[in-house]
Amino acid sequence: MRVMKLNEVINTTGLSRSSIYAYMTKGEFPKPIQLGPRAVAWIEEEVQGWLMERASQSRL
Repeated sequence: MRVMKLNEVINTTGLSRSSIYAYMTKGEFPKPIQLGPRAVAWIEEEVQGWLMERASQSRL
């Protein structure tokens, strides 16, 4: 399992920080895991899965 920090998630998805957190609030984006008291990261497989789902929906 590989984890991604916020900057890498932003670069991978093309979303802004505020968009990522807005999608998370709506339950439409994977939630991060807590690495420490002030550090979070996203599981790469979950972010990639989200991207694949979005790509397949846009091709309908």
